[in-house]
Amino acid sequence: MTARKRKLTGTEAPASPTLTGAPAPAVSAAVAAPKKKQTLPETTEGLPWPSNHEIKKESNPFTDRDWRMLAYAWTGLLVRIVIIFGAIFTVVQFLANREQASVQRSFELVELWERSEYQAAQKALTDRLVGLNEIFGKDFPKNPTPAETEFYFRKLGDAALTANGGTMPLAEFQEHFDRIVYFLNRVAFCVTEDICSPKVADAYFKDFAVSFWQYFSGHVERQRKGGATSYAQAIEAYVKRGGAAADGAR
Repeated sequence: MTARKRKLTGTEAPASPTLTGAPAPAVSAAVAAPKKKQTLPETTEGLPWPSNHEIKKESNPFTDRDWRMLAYAWTGLLVRIVIIFGAIFTVVQFLANREQASVQRSFELVELWERSEYQAAQKALTDRLVGLNEIFGKDFPKNPTPAETEFYFRKLGDAALTANGGTMPLAEFQEHFDRIVYFLNRVAFCVTEDICSPKVADAYFKDFAVSFWQYFSGHVERQRKGGATSYAQAIEAYVKRGGAAADGAR
């Protein structure tokens, strides 16, 4: 009966494994093992690669056939040109005004120098040095070296600041001398700090300042060693400004 039943169906059912007999079939190693993660190579590029898409070229408004685009393009160009020329004009005007103000300050110093108190101080200084030069002129060598010339002028300057340096009392002469130091300091500071016009100031005061420094640089050094460290500092900077004039005087 059983054999006939199998024959009629034409198939044979697979035998089921026993519960306690045969072991479970082994799983393939290729299927069960996890895939190893792939490590990407390190690069030094921080930006992504550019797109391969072609960049669309922008049309040139100056060659556009539309008159509105042409008007817009040329108007924008003219506006930019006007802005550039306006900026240049502003800078030139600013520099011109600055130079004019510097020249004006220089002439204000010239007017100050022409006042009676400063002219009197200049005359007192000149008369004292001329008198001393008549006394010590015989000691001045005929063909002096720069060192001898410097020594001679310092000798006259030191003598001028003594009681026997001239007919004017020393206290009175000291007032004139201090007034000149004040004025030259003012001129020197105005020039070295670019407040005054160097061209105008040099034309009126540079020779006098260099000559003053020739005679009284020794006195200035003694004052600084005595504690007045900034004494006539502006005058020294002004005299040495430019180099050639100062070196020739010294």
